[in-house]
Amino acid sequence: MPAENEFKPALLIVDLQEDFCPRHYFRVPPGPSPPSLFANHVPSPQNGSLAVAGGRDIAPIINSLLSLPFTLKVATKDFHPRDHISFASNHPPPHNKPFESVITIANPYNASETERTRLWPDHCVQGTPGAELIPELDIAKIQHVVEKGQDKRVEMYSAFAAPFRDPRGLAERLRESGVTHVFVVGLAMDYCVNFTAVDAAKEGFETYVVEEATRAVDPGTWDEVKVSLAGHGVKMVSVEGREVERVKGLAS
Repeated sequence: MPAENEFKPALLIVDLQEDFCPRHYFRVPPGPSPPSLFANHVPSPQNGSLAVAGGRDIAPIINSLLSLPFTLKVATKDFHPRDHISFASNHPPPHNKPFESVITIANPYNASETERTRLWPDHCVQGTPGAELIPELDIAKIQHVVEKGQDKRVEMYSAFAAPFRDPRGLAERLRESGVTHVFVVGLAMDYCVNFTAVDAAKEGFETYVVEEATRAVDPGTWDEVKVSLAGHGVKMVSVEGREVERVKGLAS
């Protein structure tokens, strides 16, 4: 854990990619907003294949954070092969319905370890426009990009947890930069933001999720996810809160 007076914060921008964003602003405020989007999601050529309502309109808030003196600014990207196990299209009917079907995935190195995961529309396929970071994001201020989900055999929501042990992984990169605190933003609050923040805390970083700078696939789970994050030691904070103010203070 960081020493009491140590403060070298990192900003993690999770999966702010075209396939996770509507073409136009939804202007959906943060926080719970039932009903579930799973029942209402309709793929559209005007939207990313797994568009999160309000996903694009968090870009200005994230850019305001990118202008602050974070020690390290990292963006993550889902970067899937076309035959990724999480794509409903890669499974036979009738249990291959995006958002609805759930499958069991085995650890490719230990078949006795399994997990249940939801199936999704094809999204963020390597080499496609949907895998690109959205142009509204001030990419020039990002110092490092993590491409995750490249192993077709496993699901990977967290930017930290990978099926291979990589000595140059994200946790090591943060430690090499002396990072003590991690601020997590991006998409989606109930999946990749959630898992990334929890793993950041498990790695020993003081971890925050900036509430105004994330949106959920299923807004009805917002309060549940907040409770779960708190249980793992992750604090939900405001872009106008004292935690972000402390980052601003590093410029003085």
